[in-house]
Amino acid sequence: MIGSLRNLIFGGAAEEAVAAGAHGSHALHHAAAGLLVEMALLDDHFDAAERSRIEALLAREFELPATEIAEIIAAAEAAAAENVELYTLSRTLRDHFDQAERVGMIEMLWEVAYADGVLDDYESNMLRRMTGLLYVTDRESGEARKRVLARREGEAE
Repeated sequence: MIGSLRNLIFGGAAEEAVAAGAHGSHALHHAAAGLLVEMALLDDHFDAAERSRIEALLAREFELPATEIAEIIAAAEAAAAENVELYTLSRTLRDHFDQAERVGMIEMLWEVAYADGVLDDYESNMLRRMTGLLYVTDRESGEARKRVLARREGEAE
């Protein structure tokens, strides 16, 4: 079952794709999108603001075209419906991202959590879990959260 879910998320030959390619790997894009979509779905409302934020984050971080982003998000939504475990997604990122990139992933998760203006308890819980799974310290996560909140305040002005 895990193998078929992995193929659903990453496409065929997931391990080889990640091992061979660095950050241009589709597997890494799908893993990041999977976590971001999972964050957006936690409060049972995957609204336009969250979708837009995820699209912008994927475009900024991975320099992906809009058509590919739409496909990745659709695949992440399908995988979330199949209850893909977060450990598989986080392990892919943890194993291939350096510390700064893992902190950046936590920051991206904070951005999605705050995209609708409200931090839900489930979103907060997922961030605590992901902080541990990605080997990011609580302090680094807290600093990432502060950066996101500062940007949101700057956007509101």
